[in-house]
Amino acid sequence: MSTSESAKAQPAQGKLGVMVVGMGAVATTLIAGVEAVRKGLAKPIGSLTQMGTIRLGKRTDNRTPLIKDFVSLASLDDIVFTGWEIFPDNMYEAAAHAAVLDGEHLKSIKPFLEQIKPMPAVFDQHYVKRLHGTHVKQGKNKCDLAQQVRADIQNFRSTVDRVVVIWTGSTEIFLEPTAVHQTLASFEKGLVDNDPGIAPSQIYAYAALKEGVPFANGAPNLTVDLPCMVELSKQTGAPICGKDFKTGQTFMKTVLAPAFKSRMLGLHGWYSTNILGNRDGEVLDDPESFKTKEESKLGALEHILQPELYPDLYKNIYHKVRINYYPPRGDNKEGWDNIDIFGWLGYPMQIKVDFLCRDSILAAPLALDLVLFLDLAQRTPELKHIGIQEWLSFYFKSPQSAPGLYPEHDLFIQSMKLKNTLRHIQGEDLITHLGLEYYD
Repeated sequence: MSTSESAKAQPAQGKLGVMVVGMGAVATTLIAGVEAVRKGLAKPIGSLTQMGTIRLGKRTDNRTPLIKDFVSLASLDDIVFTGWEIFPDNMYEAAAHAAVLDGEHLKSIKPFLEQIKPMPAVFDQHYVKRLHGTHVKQGKNKCDLAQQVRADIQNFRSTVDRVVVIWTGSTEIFLEPTAVHQTLASFEKGLVDNDPGIAPSQIYAYAALKEGVPFANGAPNLTVDLPCMVELSKQTGAPICGKDFKTGQTFMKTVLAPAFKSRMLGLHGWYSTNILGNRDGEVLDDPESFKTKEESKLGALEHILQPELYPDLYKNIYHKVRINYYPPRGDNKEGWDNIDIFGWLGYPMQIKVDFLCRDSILAAPLALDLVLFLDLAQRTPELKHIGIQEWLSFYFKSPQSAPGLYPEHDLFIQSMKLKNTLRHIQGEDLITHLGLEYYD
């Protein structure tokens, strides 16, 4: 395969501005972590863009560069952070409150974190019942609020070379698409009319895409997975992708379920429960917000296992997900799974998984990779105007795909799709793992 030099990504020159929506546990862990890496205090563990390699050519060619050396990604030294938050705390205060990183770790980068102060945020308690924002924008309607966010983006963009916006805020109540979401014209009219189907996350997405800025959604909110947002993304050349970072329990599901399917092992039921005590846990204690998360977490198994193709194995799976708010646990989430499988002649077996994870520690490197890859996509002519970046499904519980196309949830297929996309845009042969040429 060959790719002309003009089709490859433009160089990542200058500063990349990263605007985070919500300066809570994930955002503070991301930003503090990037600064710690820049100062040589830590390694970017968990980040594919920083530590991952990519094989090129045959296994015998011994060409395995780091991904960050293979494609033109922004350097961590060139990233500048800002963002919005419904509370006025600076980044150091917010990180201390989130209590993901220990005090000594934060102290070493305290001056850097203290200088990052949030802009007032778009907030409406109707969409996040358990939070009470005090640092919020005021406007006559949702259109006015969107214009204020656009002005924030414009002002920040005047100080950097490129911008990416990423939602690291809370989970909003469950919403379904309505008439207001079907076209860009109907959405813009809905902004003026204060349509209740337009939540704050959609206002941020609209503002970013309208400014030609890529947008990533780390929560399960109905945000860019809408016809109007896909239309706007293609129109302005601002890439979009899936939603809800694939961190703990769903990460394990997208590893284990493909293994069962590859061995033709049946599944009777999968019971999942979570205990967490951070702000995310508090928000998800509200049934309406939990419904949004539940829909995101339930989708992976059916798409991976394809019960319509394997009814004897997967037709009647009982799949249950629970999330329990338990303040003493803080950000250290426990995800417990009981899996009832069956094998030869239908004999039953069980697998139990107890994942004692640190939710924001898992999410932060995903957020970093997404902003760097979305920036790459916008600098790549072949990717810029297609809208949905399905090759970034690797990072999401709810991958986004073209209308009428089922999303791919299998982590290993997602990984291959991501790396083959990078090979493709750089003019390298795709890797199929066929390997017959070694045995001629």
